[in-house]
Amino acid sequence: MTVNWPLVKSILILPGTALVYVPGVILWATAGLGRVSGPGDWTFWAALLPGGLGLVLAVWTVRLFTRVGGGTPAPWQPPKKLVVRGPYRHVRNPMISGVLFLLAAEALFFRSWPLAGWLVVFFAANAVYFPLFEEKGLERRFGDDYRLYKAQVPRWVPRPRPWDLP
Repeated sequence: MTVNWPLVKSILILPGTALVYVPGVILWATAGLGRVSGPGDWTFWAALLPGGLGLVLAVWTVRLFTRVGGGTPAPWQPPKKLVVRGPYRHVRNPMISGVLFLLAAEALFFRSWPLAGWLVVFFAANAVYFPLFEEKGLERRFGDDYRLYKAQVPRWVPRPRPWDLP
């Protein structure tokens, strides 16, 4: 088995920053403002649903980017082909949705309002970044296929029925 080092690098840098490094700094800086949930806490059990959903979305979308798209989630090695499979048939940014679910799980698990604030900041940054930069780059790379996809599939709220690129 060979290791896909570009993929490992992109995971350590991108989701690693959003899900591990920044939350770690927030938890360190706000010591005492939250506490770890245990099985006796409702927040422990409430964290399982968004955590599980976020993990499934993250793994699924990364696999699609590597196997179908021929790239990584990183902008320095993006997919070569437009990925319109799986969750991408319902929503344009399921990878970010997965990260948001994981951040919600972290906020619940650590009972941390500052982590919940980081979730809001992370979403707001992406809500600005995607339309201003990411989508313009995708239009340049994939042309009319991406414009059609963008017109049919919402950015954040999933469409109930899957869409297929004609």
